[in-house]
Amino acid sequence: MHKRERHPLALARAALGMSGDQMAKAIRAAAEREGLRSGVDRQRVHKWEQGVRPSDDSQRYIAQVLGIPLDDIGPAEWPRWLPAVDSGVVPLGHANTVHALREALHTMNRRTLLSTIPGSALVTLAGSWAGTEPVAHVQEQPLPDNAVGEDVVAALEDTSARLNALATEQRQHIAPLYDAHLTRVTDLIDERRYPRALKARLHGLAASLSQTVAWIRFDCGEHGAATRYWIAGLHNAHAGKDRDMGAALLSDLAYQASWRDDPATAAGILQKALNRTTHPAASSLLHLRLARAQAALGERRATLASLSTAERLLGTGDPSDMPAWCSWLSPADVAVDSGRCLLDLGDVTRAHALIAEGQALLPPSRDKTRGIFLAYRAQGHLSRREPDAAAADALEALHLAKRIGAPRCVQLVRDLVPQFAPYRSTQGVSELLHAAA
Repeated sequence: MHKRERHPLALARAALGMSGDQMAKAIRAAAEREGLRSGVDRQRVHKWEQGVRPSDDSQRYIAQVLGIPLDDIGPAEWPRWLPAVDSGVVPLGHANTVHALREALHTMNRRTLLSTIPGSALVTLAGSWAGTEPVAHVQEQPLPDNAVGEDVVAALEDTSARLNALATEQRQHIAPLYDAHLTRVTDLIDERRYPRALKARLHGLAASLSQTVAWIRFDCGEHGAATRYWIAGLHNAHAGKDRDMGAALLSDLAYQASWRDDPATAAGILQKALNRTTHPAASSLLHLRLARAQAALGERRATLASLSTAERLLGTGDPSDMPAWCSWLSPADVAVDSGRCLLDLGDVTRAHALIAEGQALLPPSRDKTRGIFLAYRAQGHLSRREPDAAAADALEALHLAKRIGAPRCVQLVRDLVPQFAPYRSTQGVSELLHAAA
């Protein structure tokens, strides 16, 4: 007997982390906002998910709960107008932009939906992004008296810029503010009480905030949540027609895949993303991350070609037009990542020299990156059978990561600990083992 497929409403409700009771309550609230009453309860929602068709009014309320513009629904088409949820990935499309944000914002309350999204689904998403343009916005409706204005969006942009600019060491103290700010931006997009001229700016805010929150989650090892925030950001970059920001979010998904020892997925995502990247600095970063994936796959020639392209593109293009998300990319990053690639390819001596070179070039303000670089240099020392120097670098990276609240960097050092087992009597090794325990 074949297992019965879940109804699209049940899938959409689960993606938002809603129980049947919560869905019913949200529908009643949507009716109240229109000055009406709805008698929907959990049993009614269950009947809909078993195949009973909701009334036209109920479908309108369901659309509001799911963040779907009313112009995008057709009551006679139920349930085909509901957003599709495939392999944990909300497909790109105007009707799914808010849905993707809501899904990300609810991930922390959904243990069953925090599992890893298949790499094949992420590569498919990247291909969809590379091969489609956002659908034109539906005809603008008359604005209400309490419409969102320029000053509100400018204030949100200023707050977002200040939050996004905080170093990792400071973000750990106010992490909930990022979610709260993104929730408010999501609500404004969902309410659609703004002129068309502000649409792209609100989607841009949602994309950049989603990216920042994703990195906070990623650094804490919350990979399922991080993935969904990056996907939500991709939706909003797509809706705002910002190709380079979309490439950035795909690049972050690829970086996560590489970090989780899935270089094939990382390479697949990046190859799609590079097809539509525009600014040279953005392309440089994507080629650098592609090289990391190719090196992990043992593809020497492809790795060296990608590194060469990344180095050639670095510093080219109009600096005034450089996307903020890749403005940090520097020769230090290219040097260290090149060294890390060469470590994977077995060129230990050259790799160690490049990592040391990059470490020396890194500005003092980038502590999290410094911790990662130190861990890479420790690995280089271990490859050269220099356990005392490796222990010193690893211990420094560990202390730095704990101070700034970067669990991902702590784990990077702990992953090196087994390689120190033969050197327990070497100076500094016992101290490292104790600190990493």
